[in-house]
Amino acid sequence: MTSLDKPTEGTDQKPSEDARAVTEAALFDAFGGVRGMVETVVPGLLFVAIFTVDKNLHVSAIAALVVALVLVVVRLAMRDTVKHAFSGVFGVAFGVAFAMFTGNAKNFYLPGMLYTLGLALAYIVTALAGVPLMGLILGPVFKENLSWRTRNPGRKKAYTKASWAWGLILLAKCAILFPLYWWSDTTKLGWVLVALKIPPFLLAVWLTWVFLAKAPTPIDVFAEMEAEEKAEKERQAALAAEGGEATGGRHRRGA
Repeated sequence: MTSLDKPTEGTDQKPSEDARAVTEAALFDAFGGVRGMVETVVPGLLFVAIFTVDKNLHVSAIAALVVALVLVVVRLAMRDTVKHAFSGVFGVAFGVAFAMFTGNAKNFYLPGMLYTLGLALAYIVTALAGVPLMGLILGPVFKENLSWRTRNPGRKKAYTKASWAWGLILLAKCAILFPLYWWSDTTKLGWVLVALKIPPFLLAVWLTWVFLAKAPTPIDVFAEMEAEEKAEKERQAALAAEGGEATGGRHRRGA
């Protein structure tokens, strides 16, 4: 067992206010913050708004795709991260393609609904398997990678709780949307889906923050690796210096 696999002393300590602030900042970055939420909502909102007015599938779909692309261009122009905007573009593109291919406007929402269902199941299955998806997502953000699995049981417990929260919240969302998909019209489904975009997301993020804010501080495995590399270089330098002194002493005795 290497030093990076061994449990670290002090991982059961309560996190400081600084650690809570780091947790909040990391969650804000991982899930896109306010801007990410806007970029998620706007294309779908535009689609249902236009379709409500004129029932034109093609105009609604193209408008949603164009605004999603504009959001990416704005991100690129500002040299900002585009991961959240790009995910929105792909989601809208799949919805547009599926709706136009089938000729059914409700199918604009189906890929996103299926993704939500799959994500909900992934959170629950990974939590049951002892490798919670939330830990896999946030581990690199906190620079702890997978150290929480074997070295920081308090954080593993927090990640498991957070994964259960996300899974159950998303399943509840699906339980509302899929019956509407089958039995309601496009307009009603679209407005309900827009209304359910942000509140469940905020609830899941808030619960994640609550669980992680009470968890032990993360183990910075990158800092540990850098420290070990530095120590190894110092050991090598010391051995080289000792070898040089020994060689110099033999030369002096031979002279």
